[in-house]
Amino acid sequence: MELSILQENLSKALSAASRIAANRTQLPILNNILFRTDGTRLLVAAMNMEIATSQYVGAKIVKPGAITVPARLITEFIASLPKGQIELVVKGSQLHVKSGKYSSVINGLAADDFPELPAIDENLAVRYNIAADDFKQSVSQTIIATSGDATRPVLTGVYWHSHEGWLYLAGTDGYRLAERRLIETSSEVAAIIPTTSLQEVLRNITDTTEAVEVLFDESQVCFYIDGAEVTSQLIDGNFPPYRQLIPESTETNATLPREDFVRITKVAGLFARDSGGSVTITANSEENLLSMHSVASELGENTSEAAAEIDMDGKVTLNSRYIGEALNVIDAKEIAFGFSGKLAPTVFASSEKDANYKHIIMPLKS
Repeated sequence: MELSILQENLSKALSAASRIAANRTQLPILNNILFRTDGTRLLVAAMNMEIATSQYVGAKIVKPGAITVPARLITEFIASLPKGQIELVVKGSQLHVKSGKYSSVINGLAADDFPELPAIDENLAVRYNIAADDFKQSVSQTIIATSGDATRPVLTGVYWHSHEGWLYLAGTDGYRLAERRLIETSSEVAAIIPTTSLQEVLRNITDTTEAVEVLFDESQVCFYIDGAEVTSQLIDGNFPPYRQLIPESTETNATLPREDFVRITKVAGLFARDSGGSVTITANSEENLLSMHSVASELGENTSEAAAEIDMDGKVTLNSRYIGEALNVIDAKEIAFGFSGKLAPTVFASSEKDANYKHIIMPLKS
């Protein structure tokens, strides 16, 4: 293999691939990044046991070929070189890299030993084209509620599914639940995508990305982003029937500016650190005040209030961090907050009538 390529283009592709290359794997070659020529392009790819990424970079190909090289070394080395043309030449199992006054030889492994990259049959796949901003917002709104507990794998991903003509995303860790209605669809899909895979897709989206194409088959999902391709295994299992946890209505309902809700939550949270984040919210319909009380046994206590439209008195105890994270991803000037007593699920949403996002938080026992 012999070619020349722009440093900035190669460095960008390597940065994405190196995040995927496995560490401490039973297959040492997965610590490497694959280089393989394809016409007038260079394929830069990496994979682990869960996810694969590949990107084609324009290059001047003198002699076709392929090699795999250690991910960390090649990524950091190329990133350290000045901008401009880089020459790559493969001799045996070594990659010779030359750029201006810099030259190096990197020991690699034969590309023939690199596992075959996963592929999806586009003719049979369920396909969605999603605006980049909508994709980023929807994924960010749901991954915050997913679990990190590997003993319950179905909760460590986001559930993408069709329901009554819409595509929904949902995530839950058993203590909170996030659901986002995304786009209308006539296709049927029910798939759990690992949170780690979705986070990697988010890293590939730039300010110039217009759309993300998503393709599902029975066991995999593939994302196309600006010429890059990220393919992930789906999580095997059945997502819990979460809709029964979403209250159809709530007894106490408060509407208040998001900015005010964020502020009283932040202040109350400072005093709630020693009590597992526990804060008690009181809705006063007579004075139209929503108050948040927290106690730090050794430091003191705090009560913060915000003006709100309230239809009925009520009191509930929640985790302040969960409240703060929910408010941070709700894109609205005003928040609708509802609950029914001290033990029923609480609902956070935009105050707009046709809100497409709901965030459910289970109360703490006060």
